[in-house]
Amino acid sequence: MKKLVLAVIDALKPEMLERAVEQGRAPALEEIMKRGTYVRECVSTFPSVTPVAAASIATGVMPADHHIPSMNWFHRGEHRYVEYGSSFEASRQFGLLRSLQDTVYNMNLAHLSRDVKTVFEHVQDAGMRTVGTTYLMYRGRTRHEASDEGMYPRLARFANFRHAVWGPDELFYADLFASRKTGCRGTLGMPGQRDQHTACVGAHCVENDLFDFMLFSLPDNDTYSHKRGPYAQVTSIASADRALERLMHSGGGPDEFLKDHAVLVMSDHSQIAVVDRVNLGSALADFDVLTPFDGRVEGKELAVCPSQRSAQVYVLDEDRRESVTREVARDLEGVEGVDLVVRRVDEEEAAVWSSRGELRFGPGGDLIDARGCSWSVDGDLDTLGLDVADGRVGSGSYPDGLGRLWSALASPTTGDVLLSAGGGYEFVDWGGVAHVGGGSHGSLHRGDSLSALVTAGIEAPEREQWSIADVTPTILDHFGITANSEAGSS
Repeated sequence: MKKLVLAVIDALKPEMLERAVEQGRAPALEEIMKRGTYVRECVSTFPSVTPVAAASIATGVMPADHHIPSMNWFHRGEHRYVEYGSSFEASRQFGLLRSLQDTVYNMNLAHLSRDVKTVFEHVQDAGMRTVGTTYLMYRGRTRHEASDEGMYPRLARFANFRHAVWGPDELFYADLFASRKTGCRGTLGMPGQRDQHTACVGAHCVENDLFDFMLFSLPDNDTYSHKRGPYAQVTSIASADRALERLMHSGGGPDEFLKDHAVLVMSDHSQIAVVDRVNLGSALADFDVLTPFDGRVEGKELAVCPSQRSAQVYVLDEDRRESVTREVARDLEGVEGVDLVVRRVDEEEAAVWSSRGELRFGPGGDLIDARGCSWSVDGDLDTLGLDVADGRVGSGSYPDGLGRLWSALASPTTGDVLLSAGGGYEFVDWGGVAHVGGGSHGSLHRGDSLSALVTAGIEAPEREQWSIADVTPTILDHFGITANSEAGSS
């Protein structure tokens, strides 16, 4: 059985991967593509933002089951906003340390459902060795104390990042956690340095034979694309490719490395160019909206959670939740830059509005989608660009649209009204930031949602429609592990 490396290149756009290969800028990726299978349309989650997608990649389930709903969301149990780092400015509004604590600790140890296992937990429970580099999802079976050597760990401990976590057998998370000395420095996970840190750690782990499974995280492509736009990705893809080259070189070069290692390279979502912004504060000015500075939730009507090209609105008045949800949805219909307004009607049905019409849908009908799920639909099919023929339903504009929307709505942590932005628009975050002139993601549209998937040395089953949630089951099949529903937490 070959060892397996899962490399996640954040926001890798399929057409830009192809361009980088054509221009000779990605020789390692080209080599992997030649030896394996290339899936050009692997569908992300909704919202198609990194925390939600990373949770689906790591667990093999969608938001309804893993409970990570967005980049910014409202925690009903704790009566507060959770901010995973939409921007530095947004994190400052909620308290920089609180935002970092939520991202580094709470996302894995409190917010991620304990009813599902991560890929690390599955592989560790099967008696195999795991390695994790700096990735949002790291939960595993091994306890790791915070690092205390060097300048950056000392700064982190001063900021109260001193608690232990549970992760893979070997965990290298920025400079906060390092299960052994490698000589690699991550400058606390600063953008532009993260791929280099992963490459350094990964090479050390290959040279010292430390794993059967390694998650090899390459996030810098996303930051580069947010700033310069998705069509500038060739440069950042080339940087990620150099990290993969270094990994292969540490194993004797591509031929020797791929004899012993299976490789699965993927992205979590894509990006589109942003040309304008949507301010939900203005759109919902008639409501009393909870702000990051309000000390009390009592008396507030709404919590508003922009997350790049998606957004969620939570109704805080439980006695009027149903009526206010309908009122909010009506007020947001027709707001410039809003493409889809989505809400749950009842336990069996959801409603979607767009400028093209209105649609109601629910699971369990006579129509089958490309994922093999059954649906009932009623209303204007153009709302989601649906094609219905011969008992089949699907959309080219919104791939797996029914399934992704239903899973988002079914999560116990999700908002009452969900929004997907139109082409070129992004919702302004709580720090006043939108990536106008650059790139972004988060919507249900194919431009944000179709990611790349490349495999070599691993059996990739034929699927009519791949999802990023199929990756963990594929890894478990490779190792001969049978998944079960036991609780995922130690």
